[in-house]
Amino acid sequence: MRLKIVLYNPRAVFFTMPLALLAVGSELDPEKYEVVIIDGRLEADAVTAVLAQLEGALCFGVTVLTGAPIADAINLSRAVKAARPQLPVVWGGWHPSMFARECLEEASVDVIVRGQGEATFAEIVRRLSAGESLADCPGSTVRLADGSVQENAARPLLPVEMFRAHDYSLIPVERYFDLKGKRQLDFISSQGCNFRCAFCSDPFVYERKWVGLDPVRMALRLRELWQRYRFDDVNFQDETFFTRRSRIQAFVDRLIEYDLKFTWAGTMRADQGVRLPDELWARSVQSGLRRLLVGVESGSDEMLKRIRKDIRIEQVFQTAHKMAGHGVAGHFPFIVGFPEESDDSIRATIDCAKRLRAISGEFQTPIFYFKPYPGSEIVMEAVARGFRLPAGLKAWSEFDYVDGDPGPWVSREKFKLIERFKFFSELAARPAGEKGGLLQRFAAFRCRRDEYRLPVEMLFTRWLMPEQRLS
Repeated sequence: MRLKIVLYNPRAVFFTMPLALLAVGSELDPEKYEVVIIDGRLEADAVTAVLAQLEGALCFGVTVLTGAPIADAINLSRAVKAARPQLPVVWGGWHPSMFARECLEEASVDVIVRGQGEATFAEIVRRLSAGESLADCPGSTVRLADGSVQENAARPLLPVEMFRAHDYSLIPVERYFDLKGKRQLDFISSQGCNFRCAFCSDPFVYERKWVGLDPVRMALRLRELWQRYRFDDVNFQDETFFTRRSRIQAFVDRLIEYDLKFTWAGTMRADQGVRLPDELWARSVQSGLRRLLVGVESGSDEMLKRIRKDIRIEQVFQTAHKMAGHGVAGHFPFIVGFPEESDDSIRATIDCAKRLRAISGEFQTPIFYFKPYPGSEIVMEAVARGFRLPAGLKAWSEFDYVDGDPGPWVSREKFKLIERFKFFSELAARPAGEKGGLLQRFAAFRCRRDEYRLPVEMLFTRWLMPEQRLS
């Protein structure tokens, strides 16, 4: 009889496939273990769904993001402990990786997986099945029998090539297609990031290391998945998909050779786009590239230097023009409200967003407010100067890193300016319908003149359709 492993993905408002659970679940030997993945976003009653699977389970694992998913993770973990007090509860994911000890203050949680989870979770499962202690299991933090917390040695970032291919049969793929409203497959081909951005937690979790799948293996796997699911699009969830030029070249060449009928979207840094040869741009588009996410963060070179983005605004526009020339859509996110950011820097960001939108109607320029996400260098500096992070899991569960709260470093006047610009730039970019053409033209006029006073259109629209909290 195979041992059952129950994995849970907490509730959220987006429907990206649970790739973290696919990764750790697929790494377990299917001849020894029966992996059951339950997604709280797909269940009317997640507690009942989970409890129904606990009979014969070896452990219960949860992947946890910062924000609202924490509350759901706690709720399910407590329900599991109430039903099966001796069943080990294991948390992994971004938040536990950064706050392992704090997560173990929750009595229903027994073990934390830090960072890359495949090998660590597989070893935890093996030790549990053999009745062995987890006291020295690398990559984990555990609560010992006496109640003390043991933080074990870190596990080095391992090549993803050594892991089993993700087994999509563990999740209801067609259900995700339905919820997304499109036949889009989520796929991750690498882990980590080589760069040092001071606002990001990646350098803390992965220590600026990066590992990626072999491009031929990746293309073969996608061909196999496409033949099974016939999806229309692949959304690569890599931090930096274009990290290795030779890898991209081999990958797109294989996609073209296999003549696969799907498009794809990925992530790229502006400096990578500048260095990418035109022939590789063309081959990428020929293989199905339709959209790129290029993090700009700020329209100010001075601010980019301060946050260690290691790009220049000139490179952003060079890459944007290459994208437009090849017919590639773009998502260029910005962040405003860094600690002590000047008014000139915020104005430069608005101007940069306007210039990008003028290059192509297929470009989006969302603006987010800097949030003190744990583990980043800027946050550690702010804390050293007296800023207080949320204390405890309950406070972190109420943390929303994408909502409209501007944080303590943005004045009320600047907040109003940014919110109004965001609204009118989005309205101006929408396709004009028979009844909406006048509104779009007026919004475009406002953006050209930087005239955002008396925003009655914005007030009415947000009264009619309140914005959704995203965390």
